[in-house]
Amino acid sequence: MTTPPAAPLRVALANGSFEQPAVTDVEILPDASQTQAAKRVPGWLTTASDRRIELWHSGFNGVPAADGAQFAELNANEVSTLYQDLPTTPGTKLYWRLYHRGRQGDDTMALDIGAPGSAVEQRRFTDGNTAWGYYTGTYTVPAGQTLTRFAFRSISAAGGNRSVGNFLDGIFFGTAPYVVLAKTAIPAGPLEVGDVVTYRITAKNEGGGGAENLIVSDVIPQDTTYLPGSLRIVDGPNAGAKSDAQGDDQAYYDAQADKVVFHLGNGASAVEGGSLPNTETLPAGTTVEYRAVIDRSGAGKQISNTATASYENRLGDTPEPLTSTSNEQVTQVKPAADLTVAKAADATTVTVGQTVTYRITVHNTGPNDATGVTATDQLPDGLTFLSADGPGSYAPATGQWTVGDLPEGATATLVLRAKATKAGLIGNTATATGNEKDPDTTNNTDTVSVCVEPAPSCCDPCAGQE
Repeated sequence: MTTPPAAPLRVALANGSFEQPAVTDVEILPDASQTQAAKRVPGWLTTASDRRIELWHSGFNGVPAADGAQFAELNANEVSTLYQDLPTTPGTKLYWRLYHRGRQGDDTMALDIGAPGSAVEQRRFTDGNTAWGYYTGTYTVPAGQTLTRFAFRSISAAGGNRSVGNFLDGIFFGTAPYVVLAKTAIPAGPLEVGDVVTYRITAKNEGGGGAENLIVSDVIPQDTTYLPGSLRIVDGPNAGAKSDAQGDDQAYYDAQADKVVFHLGNGASAVEGGSLPNTETLPAGTTVEYRAVIDRSGAGKQISNTATASYENRLGDTPEPLTSTSNEQVTQVKPAADLTVAKAADATTVTVGQTVTYRITVHNTGPNDATGVTATDQLPDGLTFLSADGPGSYAPATGQWTVGDLPEGATATLVLRAKATKAGLIGNTATATGNEKDPDTTNNTDTVSVCVEPAPSCCDPCAGQE
C-alpha cells in the first residue's frame, strides 16, 4: 500500500449530479451566477446568453437518470458551454468521470479543461439515445495554473435543433480522496491503574473523491485490556451503532490480533468498508470510539498508540489502495504499588503482666516504588506500649508507624512490644497505606489474636471467644 502525500488543495465540483434544485419533470433555471433568483442551479455556470440551464427529473419522457434523480441537458435554449471554475494547485493530478447520452439520436460534446479563457479540448463524446455512455480520465494541473475551468461544450445534436441534445449526469472532477485521522483519549490523564480510558478516532476525507472501502483499525495499546461491548460509531454514517461483546456489522474486536476494526462510511457492512464523502459534504467526517482498562503493568508508564485507516481511490481505471495514520496518543499513568501486610505474635498465649511481642511486616510487590508508606497498628485496650524497633518511627498515641519510602520488592519489619494488662482474647490489626494507587487492597490488612490469661491461671478466659 502507498501513503498519500500531504493533502493538496481540495478540488471537487459542486452539484455534480444536478440534484439541486429539485424539479418535477423539466425546468430551465438560472445558473449559479444569478444570485437574485430564488431558484437557481448551484455550482454550474453557462455561456448561454440567457444564463439558463435545463434540468430533467429521472423518467421524464422515458429517460432515466444515470446517477441520482436528476440530470442536465447541455443544449437548453441555445448551444452553449456548461462549466465550473475551481481553485487548483499546480502539479495536482485531477480525476474526471461523467455520463453522456443523446436525446434524439447521436449527440456529440467536448470536454474542455484548462485556465479560464484558454481551456483545451481533452476529449469528444458521441452517444445515442438508448443508453448512457460512461467515461473517465485524468488531468494534471500545469505550472502556474491556480484556477482551472472544467467545461462541457456542445458540438452537435441529432435533428439539428439548437435547444435539444447532450444529456449529462454523474459528473466528478477533482482530487483523490485523502483521509486524515485524529485520535484522542478521554480523560486526558494522568490516569491510574484500573481506570477506563475512552479512545476516540475521527476520520475526515480532506480530498475530493469519496474514500471507498474505508476501514479504521486500532491495536489495543500495550498495558491495557479492551473493554467488551464498548465499540461505538459516535458520528457520521451509521452513527449510534453499538457493538455487543464481539461486534456488529460495522465494527468488531479481533481477539487474536488484539485490535478493534471499524468499517466506516455510507454502505459499510460486515464484508467491507463504505464510502466516506469529503468534508465539503460531510464536514465532521465520522467518529468512532472504544474503551480500554489500564492494566497493572502500565503503572508509571506512558501508554501510546496510533490508529490506521485503509481505503481506496476508485476514481481511476483501477482501485488505488491508500493508508493513513493518526497522531500518536500518549497517556501518562501514575505509579502504583501493591502493599501487603503480615502480622504475627511471638506467642499467642501469655499471662497478665507478660510482654506481648508483635512483628508487623510491610512488603511492596510493585510494580513501582512506594512513597509515604504508613502502617497503622493501634494497641487495643489491655495492652500497654513498651517499645518499638524498626525502620522509620512509631507513635504509640496514634499507632502510626511511619515507614517512609519502600522500593519495589523491599520489606520493612517493625517489632512492637506491649505489656498485657487484662485477661481475655485481644485482637490487634495492622493496616498499610502509601501515596501510590494500590491495585489490590485486599492484602493491606492483617489481624492477629493473643489470649491473655490471669496470673495465676484459674480458668481459660479465652474459651468460646475464638
